[in-house]
Amino acid sequence: MSDNPWNEPEHGSSETAAPRKAASKAEQAVENAREDKASSKEWKLIEKTLNGLFVEQRRARRWGVFFKLLTFAYLFGLLAMFFIGKDLTPDVAQKDHTAVIEIKGTISADDPANADNIIWGLRDAFEAPHAKAVVLRINSPGGSPVQAGYIYDEIKRLRAMYPEKPLYAVIMDIGASGAYYIAAAADSIYADKASLVGSIGVVAGGFGFVDLMDKVGVERRLYTAGEHKAFLDPFSPSNQGEEQFWQSVLNTTHQQFIDQVRKGRGDRIKDDPKLFSGLVWTGEQALELGLIDGLGSTGYVAREVVQAEKLIDYTPQPEPWKQIVDELGVSVTRAISTQIGLSQGPHLR
Repeated sequence: MSDNPWNEPEHGSSETAAPRKAASKAEQAVENAREDKASSKEWKLIEKTLNGLFVEQRRARRWGVFFKLLTFAYLFGLLAMFFIGKDLTPDVAQKDHTAVIEIKGTISADDPANADNIIWGLRDAFEAPHAKAVVLRINSPGGSPVQAGYIYDEIKRLRAMYPEKPLYAVIMDIGASGAYYIAAAADSIYADKASLVGSIGVVAGGFGFVDLMDKVGVERRLYTAGEHKAFLDPFSPSNQGEEQFWQSVLNTTHQQFIDQVRKGRGDRIKDDPKLFSGLVWTGEQALELGLIDGLGSTGYVAREVVQAEKLIDYTPQPEPWKQIVDELGVSVTRAISTQIGLSQGPHLR
């Protein structure tokens, strides 16, 4: 048994002896050539060695050129996407069409469905001379009442500036809470029979850890200036007066929501107190309750209602390079989550 614990070839073993022997022969041949003592066999050995070196150099050079070209092609592709993306703006549409603006995901200042993005898209769509109508394609569970309020007010302002250009809302899978708040500003609302519509309410929640801290023996030290500065602190005991105050804030926000829905929907909405209880309805139920005006998709509205079947997306898009980075990040995250089993969460059925 060998004393070498890593099973590496020992000095002088057969695995390394052959290459060293060949190298020493080549060195000896070169030395003989310098002294004009090299035989024809040694000259052949020198020639073979040099040819091998030339082949390796050519191969390394080819791979270097290949990777440089690949890098330039990638950069050129990014630049092409950047400039082409700028050229393919909605302004190039010279035929009658229906303008579409996507409201997708949570409505929040930090998400793509934020007021700034949507408002810029709305302004471009209303200013486009060949856009016969504007459609808000909504697929959102809601979000910030502030962001939704900004969008609602801008819709009303633009409709007053362009009275001849109607705005429709089309709810896809879900248009709830703040998303329905926005939809209520539209001239008409459409949805699928199975879409989820409504949820006209306000929610705020948190946790209380006071009893847990007592059990584990943790003392809370909080210093404030202002009697109620820490009234939402989850590590401090709740206070009945502060709870009543916070409930009044939620009630006020809820009433603002109700007022805007009533203002937008007018007499079309049924006089049913359950409508403002936070419940969500299917498209068919929402139609009966006056929350929507019809059943149909974006294509249906463009084709049958607007009568301008061509759809053009006016939703502001991120720069192409940022999209590539984001998509790459999403792909990597999805692959990792799949490998560690995080992609098998619960689904609504």
